[in-house]
Amino acid sequence: MSLHIAGMGWITPLGSGVNEVWKRLLRGDEPVADALLDPVGGKSHDAFRVPASALQELPVHPRLRRASAISRFAAAAGTAALREAENNLGEIDPTRVALIFAISNGGVIYTKRFYHDVVASGAGAASPLLFPETVFNAPASHLAALLGVTGPTYTLVGDGSVGLSAVNMAEDLMNTAVDFCLVVGAEEADWLLCDAYARWRLLRPHPPIEPFAEPPRGMIPSEGAGAILVARRGPVRIQKTHPAICYKNRRELAQKAETLLREMDTSSAAAIVSSANGTFIDAAEAAAISNVARAAPSYTATPSLGEGIGAGGLWQVIIAAQAVGERRLPSMQHIAVDAPFHQTRPPPGSLKKSGIVVLSCGLNQQLSALRLNAG
Repeated sequence: MSLHIAGMGWITPLGSGVNEVWKRLLRGDEPVADALLDPVGGKSHDAFRVPASALQELPVHPRLRRASAISRFAAAAGTAALREAENNLGEIDPTRVALIFAISNGGVIYTKRFYHDVVASGAGAASPLLFPETVFNAPASHLAALLGVTGPTYTLVGDGSVGLSAVNMAEDLMNTAVDFCLVVGAEEADWLLCDAYARWRLLRPHPPIEPFAEPPRGMIPSEGAGAILVARRGPVRIQKTHPAICYKNRRELAQKAETLLREMDTSSAAAIVSSANGTFIDAAEAAAISNVARAAPSYTATPSLGEGIGAGGLWQVIIAAQAVGERRLPSMQHIAVDAPFHQTRPPPGSLKKSGIVVLSCGLNQQLSALRLNAG
């Protein structure tokens, strides 16, 4: 079955609107980091937050009054993708739409508030209004209600590669009695989340993110959402997807990333949209790309968008789809002077071919890939 991307939407630290954020990426714009204070330990962590202006077109709905930030991000991105798809294809019957929500850390802010009340004052003090937002599938429920989706609704939990796994799952669902599948991935930033990644020694204290540096210098977490509507026709074709594979250690990550790239026919691709984020991921991706597609330029948006974790995979897909349509990629930013991987490779820019491979390696032992082409 030939599947396509009919519509896209995203909420990012650089704002919303696919074309508007794409232009900012081409200009090399960067968001301003916010310091998130840890009230327990007194430390602060930098993160890239979504500006309030990015949610100006968020629909008004009773479900969203007390919804978590992650649910509001997802709702804004999902409705934007559906709106663009209707501009391309005409009116879409929401009863013929399946929904897959890709998530990594869940609604951290509401979960923290709920369990803090339990610990501080006992179970009776915890508001039942907060509890639904602690559940991983709450955003999918909100989005389905908002859009009137009555078809299959799933929540897929994983790491930063979960968005690509969700696209693969959408391919399976499109073989059933649905005409469309809305795939959404989202993330929210909070000091508790930042503290966890800091304890794993994955963060750097302040921007910029420097991909492919040796040794790795750490990432800056971010928040937002990305969404695509998978359909049987549209401007961008989904050529290949992969359900994701696991790796045991960093050495195996490089090997399996290479295997995935070969399965995606990367040697014939115009470019690679990488998930390099300033962590150990970078060395594995650099080794795999060098062995499989040395002539293809690679690009990562993490210096401009941060490490979006649950949202990051869908951001990569949207960037690849834009690159397919415009035959170009933004320039790489903040490549360290000691990054030999990029000193010997063609830089992003104008692309002579149209096929783009997306490689997403998560921090929790999962990785996936897909390939897009012009529709």
